Amino acid sequence: MTERGRKSGEAWGAVGWGVGVLALLVALPLAASGRLPDRLATHWDAGSGRPDDSMPLWAAALFPALIWGVLAFVVVLTLRRAGAGRRIPGWAAAGLGFGGVTLLGGQASVVRANLDRVDWHEAGSVTSGVVGTLVVAAAAGAAGLLAARRAQDEPRPAADGPTLDIPAGQRVVWLARTANSWLHALAALTGLLAVIVVVSSLAGLTDVPFLLAATPFAFASLLVLGCSSVRARVSERGLDVAFGPFGWPTRRWAAEDIESARVENRTPAQVGGWGYRLSGLGTTVMLRGGECLVIHPSRGREFAVSVDDAERGAALLNSLSARHAR
Repeated sequence: MTERGRKSGEAWGAVGWGVGVLALLVALPLAASGRLPDRLATHWDAGSGRPDDSMPLWAAALFPALIWGVLAFVVVLTLRRAGAGRRIPGWAAAGLGFGGVTLLGGQASVVRANLDRVDWHEAGSVTSGVVGTLVVAAAAGAAGLLAARRAQDEPRPAADGPTLDIPAGQRVVWLARTANSWLHALAALTGLLAVIVVVSSLAGLTDVPFLLAATPFAFASLLVLGCSSVRARVSERGLDVAFGPFGWPTRRWAAEDIESARVENRTPAQVGGWGYRLSGLGTTVMLRGGECLVIHPSRGREFAVSVDDAERGAALLNSLSARHAR
């Protein structure tokens, strides 16, 4: 995937998160309107834990959505002034992750506290919901920061041209990355479904335990996300292949354990589909059809990964393997 393609994928992911959070903030109280009082308790006294202020239903639905809209607008405006060509920085990913989860958790807590109450003065406590929300929001912000920093640390594609002349005594490193936007979209969709289930359950709109209902969607999202991008690195140590936006899990082969490396064109039909595939050809990480870096280890089956500039990576691996064999 090109640098432009990666930026586009990040931008669409941010847009999807922004729209999804906005829709949930508005839809949550409206979906439960038949079980809510005309006015909703929206503020609680810190000492007694009792509600001390309220809003009409429509205001309770729109006010957090307005806060989210302002936050998103400020982030977008800041990024545009900083330079439209930049990738999403860590502070923006952390802010959007923390802010979105905080507002969603807060909205779910408000709806649950007011659910099936005749008057807003009878609303229950939101303390446990707020504390849990802040913990999850902090984790979401940290995850966004880590993912954005890893993306910024990735090498930019080398310009087309002849092979670099490496001076004697210098160490050589080859890196390549590939991502599949369709798998990213599928991971985002299943992740959004998990968020909807969790928020709906926390708001009291369903009696199904949210862990039981959300786990299949969350697991599917993490599994697809881990197979949606890959980064290959060849160095003096051998070959490292890292999966997903966090670079984990990682498979490693020492240079002395690789008998040979080559470039081979493969298609999803040949290996049985997309993602991490096991077939008669061995293991293939298939994110796009075309050239793949294929290694033949001294032990185990062949391993292939679909990355650009695979020929240079294979040549470097063969050179390193030959050096260790001497």
